[in-house]
Amino acid sequence: MRSIWNGSISFGLVSIPVKLMNATENHAVSFRQIHLADGGRIRYRKVCELDEEEVPPSETVKAYEDADGTVVPVTDEDLASLPLPTAKTIEIEGFVASSAIDPLQLDSAYYLQANGVPAAKPYALLREALRRSGKVAVAKYALRGRERLGMLRVTGEVIAMHGLLWPDEIRSPEEVAPDSSVRIRDAELDLADALMNTLGETDLDTLHDDYREAVEQLVAAKAAGEPVAEEAAEETGGKVIDLMAALESSVRAAEESKGEREDGGHAEVHPIEGRKPRPGSGDGGSGGGAKETARAGGARKRTGTAESAAKKAPAKKKAPAKRTAAKKTPAGTATADATAQRKTPAAKKAAPAKKTASGGRKRTSA
Repeated sequence: MRSIWNGSISFGLVSIPVKLMNATENHAVSFRQIHLADGGRIRYRKVCELDEEEVPPSETVKAYEDADGTVVPVTDEDLASLPLPTAKTIEIEGFVASSAIDPLQLDSAYYLQANGVPAAKPYALLREALRRSGKVAVAKYALRGRERLGMLRVTGEVIAMHGLLWPDEIRSPEEVAPDSSVRIRDAELDLADALMNTLGETDLDTLHDDYREAVEQLVAAKAAGEPVAEEAAEETGGKVIDLMAALESSVRAAEESKGEREDGGHAEVHPIEGRKPRPGSGDGGSGGGAKETARAGGARKRTGTAESAAKKAPAKKKAPAKRTAAKKTPAGTATADATAQRKTPAAKKAAPAKKTASGGRKRTSA
């Protein structure tokens, strides 16, 4: 990393030489302006509005314009002559709890690196003192022609500095707050809490810039001469909705996306055939599947019954032919009578029992 400022940290009477370097970088896709007709670059030139001539940087100076239109030139020499103790020093003013810093004040982030071997010991001393105290240091420093406010804290094994806005640079939020007459019901808060618990925590390392990736794909497609696919934009906002209904739908959608059940386990996304729905769960998918299975089973049963009846029908038609043959054959009749006469005593005793049973059935039905 390239340093953008060299100076020292003033920690009481201890001076710690350091280098300042940017802790963040911008990954956004950068564009240039061109002339669409011929692809020529569009450049901006500094032109004096009085003589309409281009002015070189050596003849360009700062100026302050008063409310009445008066312009007061202020050169770099004028600014350099001002007494600015923090021009090359990060001067620590004191130490506060990190919660005392409003996140609205946070600005640019930098890393501070010990500049040279002699600076390693005092640098490590300040780092460990900040770590053990659990506090952050509030300091003043000068960068790019102005004095700024900063916060020093420990991250890993280095000291990071966040540029801070001055307290009077933070606007009051009073005009932005919603109407105080708005009332929130406990049921709405409960649903909001349920939604927050369902969504849970998020891993910041897994988040990425979808828009930047889409721009990179667009540029690559145009460079290769391929057609650019257009995606329909989703409609957002502008709709009046029921807050409770929206919260309930959000909770259900979050539970489905996370695969959570009431018992804390993971539910299958696809319906399970034949599963009975829980009372009050509103799960119509499983119950519907069971009903369809029952209907299908009943249909198959009826079809099987009809087929069995159709197969048995011809056998009933052949029965009278057998009886007619038995009547026409005297030998068959004599044989049947002889067989009846040779019945055993046990068979004779069983016959009355059948008649009794038969008679019992007739009396019951009567």
